[in-house]
Amino acid sequence: MFSLNVPLPPAVDRLATDLHPKLSGFDRVRERRTLVCKRFGVEDVRDEEDERADRGDAPPREEALDRLRERLRRPLAGVDPFEVAVTEIDVFDAPRSGSRPVVYLAVESEGLVRVHRRLCGAFGAVEGIEGEAYVPHVTLARGGNPEPGVVADLVDAEFDPIRWRVHALDVWDPEYREVAASVDL
Repeated sequence: MFSLNVPLPPAVDRLATDLHPKLSGFDRVRERRTLVCKRFGVEDVRDEEDERADRGDAPPREEALDRLRERLRRPLAGVDPFEVAVTEIDVFDAPRSGSRPVVYLAVESEGLVRVHRRLCGAFGAVEGIEGEAYVPHVTLARGGNPEPGVVADLVDAEFDPIRWRVHALDVWDPEYREVAASVDL
């Protein structure tokens, strides 16, 4: 239903734009890039007293968003702004789901990993992609049949690391493909 994402600085979009011509041959090239901190399901935003909970239905968007923001308050209390860096390009040769390969910008951030673990402790982890399996990254492209050597050339590409400090996290609504709320740290 929602995800909690790290806002990306313009330098990440510029890097992705510079790499775009090298991504031909992939089935899907991301035009909108995200750095997911934690995903949330319907069970994370419904009220157990609500009759929709018995049917497994989600509450209306605004109601769900209000509940999620309220539930985020406690696990994010005391979280200070943290450093993040995009340091290299890497690949998931065998992703947990979806088509392969997945080419991505690798992200280093002890602070982000700590926040992710804290949120997994409060909400549970999505098996296979969160908790211990969490790899902070920004997907560039996936799937298809890129020309031989394209993935290796991308992984070998050099660039200056992009560093920034995160002062807020964005609640992303995939249905509307927009930031629905921001949570200050």
